[in-house]
Amino acid sequence: MTKSMAKIEPLGDRVVIKPTPKEEVSKGGIVLPDTAQERPQEGEVIAVGPGRLTENGNRIAMNVKKGEKVVYSKYAGTEFKLDDEELVIMRESEILAKRS
Repeated sequence: MTKSMAKIEPLGDRVVIKPTPKEEVSKGGIVLPDTAQERPQEGEVIAVGPGRLTENGNRIAMNVKKGEKVVYSKYAGTEFKLDDEELVIMRESEILAKRS
């Protein structure tokens, strides 16, 4: 675990994801500038909140765990930097699937 991962604890049903690195070369061997690269849609869960609270105070458990690989909506969440690492924080509902 890196230093930055120990510094963040998401609230409620939020999840912090480290996106997989962007592909910088197309399949045809063309180097792509940052503006032409696709935004990543998968990554590794590095922190998970405790879960959503219902109106009567019960906590709904999260379906994802730290270390799992996930696929999420293309424009899901909020990107931010923590100690020079690019991360995304989003609600668990924006995660579409787990990868094995």
